[in-house]
Amino acid sequence: MHFTICNIETEFEGLGEYLKNQIENGRNIVLLKGNLGAGKTTFVKHFVGHLGGKIGDVDSPTFSIVNTYESASNTIHHFDLYRLNSAEEIEDIGFMEYLDKNDLCFIEWPEKIADFLPSDRVLHIDIAVALDLCRGYTFS
Repeated sequence: MHFTICNIETEFEGLGEYLKNQIENGRNIVLLKGNLGAGKTTFVKHFVGHLGGKIGDVDSPTFSIVNTYESASNTIHHFDLYRLNSAEEIEDIGFMEYLDKNDLCFIEWPEKIADFLPSDRVLHIDIAVALDLCRGYTFS
């Protein structure tokens, strides 16, 4: 499935509902791929808001590695694995324990861990910036 959004503030509803349906069908590990500045954290921010959480609470986990947010019905863990260099570092943050809780997990820079994830629970989202600054979101 592919969505093109030029104004995330006003056009997120359909994208948010599609993702919500995927999560309700058991895909609670969302791998976010895209270049620096593609809008991975902005995407998470709007989805947290879509679920009834506080958008203002969402910020990049670049330095904290993981941030946790609450929505009306979900606990959401937002990971940024960019600065981690080994499987040991990923283990040190208790990554697998977060997954074992069956909470919703968004993972930025997932290339370092993707092979170890339960594929039946994983949803990939590729975010690409177009020349007109619109974003393309491709789900697989």
